Amino acid sequence: MKKHKQPKIESKSKVKLKKTPDHHDAELALKLYDLRRESVMRQSRDAIAKFTPRSYEEFIEITKPEHPHNAAWRQVSSYFEMAFGFARHGIVNPDFLAENCGEGFLLFAKVAPHLERFRKEAGAPNAFRNAEWMVANSASAKQRFELFTARFAKQAAAAK
Repeated sequence: MKKHKQPKIESKSKVKLKKTPDHHDAELALKLYDLRRESVMRQSRDAIAKFTPRSYEEFIEITKPEHPHNAAWRQVSSYFEMAFGFARHGIVNPDFLAENCGEGFLLFAKVAPHLERFRKEAGAPNAFRNAEWMVANSASAKQRFELFTARFAKQAAAAK
Protein backbone atom coordinates (compact mmCIF):
# COMPACT_ATOMS: atom_id res chain seq x y z
CA MET A 1 0.00 0.00 0.00
CA LYS A 2 1.30 3.40 -0.99
CA LYS A 3 2.11 5.66 1.95
CA HIS A 4 -0.07 8.76 2.03
CA LYS A 5 1.94 11.94 2.53
CA GLN A 6 0.19 14.42 4.77
CA PRO A 7 0.55 18.10 3.90
CA LYS A 8 1.07 20.54 6.73
CA ILE A 9 -2.22 22.36 7.00
CA GLU A 10 -1.96 25.69 8.69
CA SER A 11 -4.95 27.09 10.48
CA LYS A 12 -5.99 30.02 8.32
CA SER A 13 -8.70 31.10 10.68
CA LYS A 14 -8.32 33.28 13.72
CA VAL A 15 -9.28 30.32 15.92
CA LYS A 16 -7.09 29.99 18.96
CA LEU A 17 -6.35 26.31 19.50
CA LYS A 18 -6.56 24.96 23.01
CA LYS A 19 -3.05 24.39 24.32
CA THR A 20 -4.02 22.50 27.47
CA PRO A 21 -6.95 20.16 28.04
CA ASP A 22 -9.34 20.97 30.86
CA HIS A 23 -12.43 19.42 32.41
CA HIS A 24 -14.53 20.55 29.43
CA ASP A 25 -12.31 18.47 27.13
CA ALA A 26 -12.78 15.49 29.44
CA GLU A 27 -16.55 15.94 29.44
CA LEU A 28 -16.62 16.12 25.66
CA ALA A 29 -14.40 13.02 25.31
CA LEU A 30 -16.70 11.10 27.66
CA LYS A 31 -19.77 12.24 25.71
CA LEU A 32 -18.15 11.15 22.43
CA TYR A 33 -17.34 7.79 24.00
CA ASP A 34 -20.90 7.43 25.22
CA LEU A 35 -22.25 8.16 21.73
CA ARG A 36 -20.01 5.43 20.27
CA ARG A 37 -21.77 2.91 22.52
CA GLU A 38 -25.22 3.52 21.01
CA SER A 39 -26.41 0.28 19.36
CA VAL A 40 -26.76 1.51 15.76
CA MET A 41 -23.41 3.29 16.03
CA ARG A 42 -21.79 0.08 17.32
CA GLN A 43 -23.15 -1.81 14.30
CA SER A 44 -21.94 0.91 11.96
CA ARG A 45 -18.48 0.99 13.56
CA ASP A 46 -18.25 -2.79 13.25
CA ALA A 47 -19.11 -2.63 9.54
CA ILE A 48 -16.52 0.09 8.92
CA ALA A 49 -13.88 -1.74 10.99
CA LYS A 50 -14.30 -4.71 8.62
CA PHE A 51 -14.19 -2.49 5.53
CA THR A 52 -10.84 -3.16 3.81
CA PRO A 53 -10.61 -1.29 0.49
CA ARG A 54 -7.50 -2.28 -1.44
CA SER A 55 -8.22 -0.06 -4.44
CA TYR A 56 -10.06 3.13 -5.27
CA GLU A 57 -12.78 1.06 -6.91
CA GLU A 58 -13.33 -0.94 -3.72
CA PHE A 59 -13.26 2.25 -1.67
CA ILE A 60 -15.77 4.16 -3.80
CA GLU A 61 -18.34 1.33 -3.67
CA ILE A 62 -19.22 2.00 -0.03
CA THR A 63 -19.96 5.64 -0.84
CA LYS A 64 -22.78 4.67 -3.21
CA PRO A 65 -26.29 4.83 -1.70
CA GLU A 66 -27.13 1.29 -2.84
CA HIS A 67 -24.20 -0.26 -0.96
CA PRO A 68 -25.41 -2.23 2.09
CA HIS A 69 -22.93 -0.40 4.37
CA ASN A 70 -23.46 3.09 2.97
CA ALA A 71 -25.49 4.21 6.00
CA ALA A 72 -22.74 2.90 8.28
CA TRP A 73 -20.15 4.72 6.18
CA ARG A 74 -22.03 8.00 6.41
CA GLN A 75 -22.67 7.65 10.14
CA VAL A 76 -19.10 6.77 11.13
CA SER A 77 -17.29 9.12 8.76
CA SER A 78 -19.47 12.10 9.71
CA TYR A 79 -19.18 11.25 13.42
CA PHE A 80 -15.38 11.35 13.39
CA GLU A 81 -15.27 14.40 11.13
CA MET A 82 -17.54 16.17 13.60
CA ALA A 83 -15.35 15.12 16.53
CA PHE A 84 -12.13 16.18 14.78
CA GLY A 85 -13.76 19.47 13.82
CA PHE A 86 -14.04 20.28 17.53
CA ALA A 87 -10.24 20.39 17.68
CA ARG A 88 -9.81 22.27 14.42
CA HIS A 89 -12.14 24.99 15.69
CA GLY A 90 -10.49 25.31 19.11
CA ILE A 91 -13.22 23.61 21.15
CA VAL A 92 -11.01 20.77 22.41
CA ASN A 93 -7.27 20.22 22.65
CA PRO A 94 -6.17 18.30 19.50
CA ASP A 95 -3.69 15.97 21.23
CA PHE A 96 -6.16 15.14 23.98
CA LEU A 97 -8.85 14.33 21.41
CA ALA A 98 -6.45 12.22 19.35
CA GLU A 99 -5.54 10.20 22.42
CA ASN A 100 -9.21 9.52 23.12
CA CYS A 101 -10.68 9.16 19.65
CA GLY A 102 -8.21 6.93 17.82
CA GLU A 103 -10.69 4.85 15.88
CA GLY A 104 -11.27 7.77 13.53
CA PHE A 105 -7.64 7.52 12.44
CA LEU A 106 -8.16 3.89 11.39
CA LEU A 107 -10.95 5.07 9.11
CA PHE A 108 -8.75 7.88 7.83
CA ALA A 109 -5.94 5.39 7.15
CA LYS A 110 -8.35 3.50 4.89
CA VAL A 111 -9.45 6.67 3.11
CA ALA A 112 -6.15 8.57 2.82
CA PRO A 113 -4.69 6.69 -0.17
CA HIS A 114 -7.83 7.56 -2.16
CA LEU A 115 -8.59 10.99 -0.75
CA GLU A 116 -7.28 13.23 -3.51
CA ARG A 117 -9.07 11.28 -6.22
CA PHE A 118 -12.24 11.02 -4.12
CA ARG A 119 -12.32 14.76 -3.56
CA LYS A 120 -11.99 15.44 -7.28
CA GLU A 121 -14.17 12.71 -8.77
CA ALA A 122 -16.90 12.57 -6.13
CA GLY A 123 -17.27 16.33 -5.96
CA ALA A 124 -16.36 16.29 -2.27
CA PRO A 125 -13.55 18.86 -1.97
CA ASN A 126 -13.85 19.05 1.82
CA ALA A 127 -14.06 15.31 2.52
CA PHE A 128 -12.05 14.34 5.60
CA ARG A 129 -10.72 17.87 5.98
CA ASN A 130 -10.88 17.64 9.78
CA ALA A 131 -9.10 14.28 9.99
CA GLU A 132 -6.42 15.58 7.65
CA TRP A 133 -6.05 18.71 9.79
CA MET A 134 -5.69 16.61 12.95
CA VAL A 135 -2.89 14.51 11.47
CA ALA A 136 -1.08 17.60 10.22
CA ASN A 137 -1.45 19.59 13.46
CA SER A 138 -1.35 17.11 16.32
CA ALA A 139 1.67 14.96 17.18
CA SER A 140 -0.62 12.44 18.89
CA ALA A 141 -2.92 12.26 15.87
CA LYS A 142 0.02 11.82 13.50
CA GLN A 143 1.42 8.99 15.60
CA ARG A 144 -1.94 7.22 15.83
CA PHE A 145 -2.55 7.68 12.10
CA GLU A 146 0.83 6.13 11.29
CA LEU A 147 0.15 3.18 13.60
CA PHE A 148 -3.28 2.62 12.08
CA THR A 149 -1.90 2.97 8.55
CA ALA A 150 0.53 0.13 9.27
CA ARG A 151 -2.22 -1.93 10.90
CA PHE A 152 -4.56 -1.42 7.96
CA ALA A 153 -1.84 -2.36 5.47
CA LYS A 154 -1.48 -5.73 7.26
CA GLN A 155 -5.27 -6.14 7.45
CA ALA A 156 -5.69 -5.42 3.71
CA ALA A 157 -2.83 -7.77 2.79
CA ALA A 158 -4.38 -10.57 4.85
CA ALA A 159 -7.78 -10.01 3.20
CA LYS A 160 -6.42 -10.74 -0.29
